[in-house]
Amino acid sequence: MNQVFLALGSNIRPEYYLPKAVSLLGEYGVILRRSSVWQSRPVGDHNQADFLNAAVLMETALKASALRLDVIAEIEGQLDRVRDPDNKNGPRTIDIDLVLFNDEQLQIEQRVIPDPEILDRVFLAVPLAELDPQYCVPGVKKNLEQIAIELTSVDGNQLIRRSDVQL
Repeated sequence: MNQVFLALGSNIRPEYYLPKAVSLLGEYGVILRRSSVWQSRPVGDHNQADFLNAAVLMETALKASALRLDVIAEIEGQLDRVRDPDNKNGPRTIDIDLVLFNDEQLQIEQRVIPDPEILDRVFLAVPLAELDPQYCVPGVKKNLEQIAIELTSVDGNQLIRRSDVQL
């Protein structure tokens, strides 16, 4: 079985789409842990609602490529995800990213795993650190907790825990 960390984000009806995405992901494996839900300002296109972000740790028999190319695409489609080629940072019902896969370093099409944005995006690092603080990111000499602490010391005021939204 493979251990997979998935990041989720939404700024269109996130209270509905985030839990629904987790439920659908559970059809492809076992959801071992769920992070808290965190509110953050949008990146890139600032003329939109704040995002709600979370992460799940999942165990699955699927290979990384099948999960990334088939399952995630299917779930995002079921949840009305529309991609705007002119605005990759635009509003969305759901965004699911495969960010860590076992302790492997992979590339699936343009997606690099581990996702290099773990080191830069507090809204990604903090939920991941909740799932497994001591997980050492492959190719990086830091664990998730260390990364999250470093980013929150700089950008921590950008996150608001949303205890009213449960995965």
